[in-house]
Amino acid sequence: MSVESLLIVIIALLIVSILLLLFLIFRGNSHLESAFYKAWKDTGIGEKIGEISAHARELKEIHRSLESMLRTPVQRGSFGEVVLEKILKDHLPPDMYGIRERLPNGKIPDAHVMTAGGLLCIDSKFPLDNYRRMVEADDGPDKEHFKRAFIDDVRRHLKKIKGDYICPEKGSLDFAFAFIPSESVYWFLVSEAFDMLNGFIREGVHVVSPLTLAHKLELIKMGVHARKLSQEAEEVKSIIIALGKQFEELSKDWNTFYNHTRNMFNRASDLKIKYEKLAEEFENIRRKFGG
Repeated sequence: MSVESLLIVIIALLIVSILLLLFLIFRGNSHLESAFYKAWKDTGIGEKIGEISAHARELKEIHRSLESMLRTPVQRGSFGEVVLEKILKDHLPPDMYGIRERLPNGKIPDAHVMTAGGLLCIDSKFPLDNYRRMVEADDGPDKEHFKRAFIDDVRRHLKKIKGDYICPEKGSLDFAFAFIPSESVYWFLVSEAFDMLNGFIREGVHVVSPLTLAHKLELIKMGVHARKLSQEAEEVKSIIIALGKQFEELSKDWNTFYNHTRNMFNRASDLKIKYEKLAEEFENIRRKFGG
């Protein structure tokens, strides 16, 4: 039974329980019964229950449409790409990611993230046909068969991601993401195929869900920001070192100029003393012979 159908059943049972309880309380008391029906009419509870039922039917139809869409691989892939693009848009600036752009190795991932160490490729096409069959099958051999088939599908898909999108020699990181747009499928794999997922993590392929992808993107963004701050700090350090060298050269030139100026001042003082002595001698001679 779907979540929406279960919700409708729960609401219906609650309404019936409330009505029966009120009926038992008010039965035999015409005044209370009249008051109950008047309150029911004045508050519009009947209309609200009708609206709830209508919304529940709408949710059920949406669920059926989504479920129908996810049955078709092409539509399922498009849905995964839409969810993936929305998460990237919510968590990263536009200059940090790309959607379906060709890589240097010729492959076109559903998305990629530009990091300081290279491109992080993300694939959002996930094989879910056998998972759907497993969920719909009754407990027994068929369910177990589809479970094994689904895990085998996942293993083949993760191997393909490794071959297509992990190529550090072409500018990518040494790991890639396999995005599953369903938390329930992700946690099924974590609980039923943990060893397989862990093995692929060691090979560089990380399976992520909407929640875990959002968390990893925030960490990547913080790493890129820290790298930029580090680069800016290095640039400031280089500028300070360059200014220090210029100041050292200026200090040398200033010391040379100061020494020359001081020497000139000393020589000027000596010259002034000699001039004054010569002037004094000349004045004495003038007085002696000139009268």
